Formats: sequence, C-alpha cells, structure tokens
Amino acid sequence: ADYNQLGFNLRSNIFQGGPLESRSLMKDSYTPDIVSKAVRDPKNWHGRRTDDLGKWHQKNALNLNLQKALEDRYG
Repeated sequence: ADYNQLGFNLRSNIFQGGPLESRSLMKDSYTPDIVSKAVRDPKNWHGRRTDDLGKWHQKNALNLNLQKALEDRYG
C-alpha cells in the first residue's frame, strides 16, 4: 500500500523539488557581521590550492573560447 501511494505521489508530481530559497549552515551559525567579513580566496578553496594542471585547464578553456570567437567573427 505504501509503495502504491508513493508511486501515485511521484506520478502526480506532488514532490515539487527543493525550496526556492536555500539556506547555508554558515549563515545560520554565525552573525551577519562575521559572514560579511569572510573573505573567499579562489586560489585556496576548502583548503585545496589550484595546481598547475587546473591552471592549464583554465587557460586552455579560455584559448578554446577565444579561437571559437575568432572563427565566428572572421570565419
């Protein structure tokens, strides 16, 4: 019976997905002045540094985008 009810709810699209407004644990745990003072370093995120391979992939993606834009513009 539970399985049939779950199947009916899935087919009826009762489960609409996650909330439209998301909350973060950091914002819930600390006062707003601490959150505003937090500085995010893109080179050191979650304790990991961007290595040479990651930098190469970033440059390669920029190069491919540039080549595509030049081909679109000049043929």
